Amino acid sequence: MNHVNFYTHLNQFISISESDFEEILIYFDELNLRKKHILLEEGKVCDQYFFVLKGILRKYYINDKGTEQTIQFAIENWWMTEDFSLITSKSSEFYIQTVEKTDLLIISKDKMEKLCLRFPILNIYFKIIYQKAYAASQMRMKLSSEMTREQFFWHFNQQYPAFLQRIPQYMVASFLGFTPEYLSEIRKKGFS
Repeated sequence: MNHVNFYTHLNQFISISESDFEEILIYFDELNLRKKHILLEEGKVCDQYFFVLKGILRKYYINDKGTEQTIQFAIENWWMTEDFSLITSKSSEFYIQTVEKTDLLIISKDKMEKLCLRFPILNIYFKIIYQKAYAASQMRMKLSSEMTREQFFWHFNQQYPAFLQRIPQYMVASFLGFTPEYLSEIRKKGFS
């Protein structure tokens, strides 16, 4: 598997030598997964972090109406885990699933702790990554409350056009809090 993108990604935030990077990779397992593979099920404990080399992951839950509600996506060079379950060792209330054929680097919580002890600079990297994710989450909440539903979709479309082309419409609708039918109406208006 090609790890150049992971190496380049790390070096956008911190400085890692090639020899250190080769040692870092030893802590990870690699997985090549088919579309719609479930990595985490509701009710299971999450003890892994997932880094997307190629493909897309999504995190979702099933609401009281039996509908899937997507809360997060991860594309190339993004991380995903189920933080609450990982931190508390309690059962997850979420699922993590591949959206398309996906190649991942996976590291367990225990290996992650050992890795960060061996390479303390990675603590800085993960601090930056979590700060960026938290800031993005806050911005999403702000925009979704300030904008109309149409404005929110078109903003999302402008920010991530290629991303939207890769994800099924019902998942995009779920993520944005729409029905697929409403999203279809919005898209038709924009193309007319």
